[in-house]
Amino acid sequence: MNLSIIAAFSYGVLAIIGGIIGYIQANSQVSLFSGGISGLLLIFTAYLQLQGQILGLFLAVFITAILVVFFAFRLAKTRKFMPAGLMTILGMLALTLMVNQIFA
Repeated sequence: MNLSIIAAFSYGVLAIIGGIIGYIQANSQVSLFSGGISGLLLIFTAYLQLQGQILGLFLAVFITAILVVFFAFRLAKTRKFMPAGLMTILGMLALTLMVNQIFA
């Protein structure tokens, strides 16, 4: 198992947990829905990568890049590290591992 699979799975689980926390703390159904959908998609891309399908890696890069941009804008708007700053940093780390796998 390579690091891009671990990165996609981990960031997906983190997105789901973040969506649940956003729903509990702020009663935000949007957080629950978006965190759940993006997290499940990332977990699915990890599964595709485990099956040897290169499409899973490219989908994971695409989804993670969208999330990084979204959280970076959220961080710039709110100036609060939690959760936007943490998700931006961890997303950039996951994205780096995934892109490195493409060029390896």
